[in-house]
Amino acid sequence: MSHWTEQLSALGARFHVDEANQVEDFGRVLTAADLAAGFVAPVTDLGLIAVAGDDAATFLHGQLTNDVEHLGQGDARLAGFCTPKGRLQATFLMWRDQDAVYLQLPRAIQPPLQKRLSMFVLRAKAKLRDATDEAPFQAVLGLGGAKAEAALRRHVATLPTAPMTKVSGEAGTVLRLHDAFGMPRYLWLATSDTGLAALTALKDELALGGNQAWQLAAIHAGSPQVTAATQEQFVPQMVNFELLGGVNFKKGCYPGQEIVARTKYLGKIKRRAALASVENAAARPGDEVFSLADPDQPCGMVVNAAPNGSGGADVLVEIKLAALDEEVRLGSSAGPRLAFAPLPYSLDAVDD
Repeated sequence: MSHWTEQLSALGARFHVDEANQVEDFGRVLTAADLAAGFVAPVTDLGLIAVAGDDAATFLHGQLTNDVEHLGQGDARLAGFCTPKGRLQATFLMWRDQDAVYLQLPRAIQPPLQKRLSMFVLRAKAKLRDATDEAPFQAVLGLGGAKAEAALRRHVATLPTAPMTKVSGEAGTVLRLHDAFGMPRYLWLATSDTGLAALTALKDELALGGNQAWQLAAIHAGSPQVTAATQEQFVPQMVNFELLGGVNFKKGCYPGQEIVARTKYLGKIKRRAALASVENAAARPGDEVFSLADPDQPCGMVVNAAPNGSGGADVLVEIKLAALDEEVRLGSSAGPRLAFAPLPYSLDAVDD
């Protein structure tokens, strides 16, 4: 257990521990209404890779779906790492400072992904390291909803003003991500002492959640995260990745680039990620979904899922667009029905 999670435990909150004896969640299960009103969530299931060296940006530029060479210190971007067949092995939240480029991803898949990326460094002056527990990044707090901005300003003097931007200062690093519920969503990385002091105050004015709350907010933002269960399942466009700025079609080559470009230029995309609710709180990434119009073949797969505090789960599901007008069920044609809801952005392809 890291110093940060030890401090959280000392705060006296309730934990659930998974089979790997890792902290799985914090606080209570929050609903979408809780998130929309304002929440704070210690996030303990994300890891961080730092890539440093003279060639760090150039190296990553040749490996990832997004532009790294022109990534500014005030920017935050999504980026994917694909197989040669264009399937996502990982999705990252990416930013940089004067020392390194940082790639945030699920902690569960970080070690093999970091090892795999390291294999391609070759003669480049770039070195990858695990920065998850380094002092400036030990505490990770997710915030969002109507009351979050004002609450966060009491602890951080300057906040990023637009989605997918970043501000760094004495209080740490704050990234503004894609909005959820029509309001800003922030990720704050700081020292464990700074994070704990802030959390002690924030939990009295915002709903207190944990990984479930942060995942649910990301789902309602329509922002996908590849996990161990969904690695190598999706071309980026199948999970709306380019709609969120995660693919740059004008940059140079990277693994899978030809397939990703072909998907864009050779006709209408037939599969997308959609937002839905299902009356099954145990829904998991990798679960297949079935349309009653063709009950013997899956029409899609759950990308991300989180309990919604109402007895079920909210999910991002990769699905055939034609099936959105059909009755779709989880697990089999006899499973619980998915109730689809609008995403906060259009599914029309973007021009680049």
